[in-house]
Amino acid sequence: MIRRFNRYELKYVVHASEYRRLVDDLAHFMSPDPYGDADGFYRVTSLYYDSPQLHSYRSKIEGLKFRRKLRIRIYPGDDIASVTNGFVEIKQRINRTVQKRRLKLPLEQAEALCAGSFDVDGLEEMDARAASEVLYMVRVMNLKPKCVVSYRRRAFMGGRYEQGMRLTFDMQLQGRMHGLVVNEPAQNYFFMPPEWYVMEVKVNERIPTWMTSIIAKNECTIRRVSKYCAVMKKGMDRRKFLLTHKEIAYG
Repeated sequence: MIRRFNRYELKYVVHASEYRRLVDDLAHFMSPDPYGDADGFYRVTSLYYDSPQLHSYRSKIEGLKFRRKLRIRIYPGDDIASVTNGFVEIKQRINRTVQKRRLKLPLEQAEALCAGSFDVDGLEEMDARAASEVLYMVRVMNLKPKCVVSYRRRAFMGGRYEQGMRLTFDMQLQGRMHGLVVNEPAQNYFFMPPEWYVMEVKVNERIPTWMTSIIAKNECTIRRVSKYCAVMKKGMDRRKFLLTHKEIAYG
């Protein structure tokens, strides 16, 4: 398991009608992610934390060059309630570079760590450093669970000359601002129309020429979308709508 990395990430929003052409082109250069099924599919669910002032949300909206987020991520199968392990992740961006620190823990311990109640003694040195950073963030910023993001992902890996390169398609993009337990089988809402997917290209150094050609051929346009911010924006708009209509009904 990779616990630390630095890389570049480029995001695109593609229509379902464009997705098949892209997959056909990529098949000549990339292979399905072995952590998924035979075609590289798996599900991702993440619980995001933020401060009462929504520091992580606002730093993205305002385009700050340095920003970071804390989340618990799981990879559920058909029964999300049966998940027992989770990944605590700090995702940090400095200009165009994305850095991630992660550690795998039993889910109860992952939740305790992100609640600021955890003893790092007994962890391996690299995990202990990551856990200490999480504790610092939680306590200084007063981080609390804010939303859940869930989607189906299809992932591809680079070949022998592009080791570390990944390309992912995220679809069925849903989330919620209620039921803030990462493995709770609660109802989500779509924060993007189902026919639109988020495509991410992730590389350690540079995008190979064949990849830029595929992107140009399919007229993909970079979109700086944040799934966390999209769920929060959708959820806050829904709450405002319900509140307004409640005031109209009882005013």
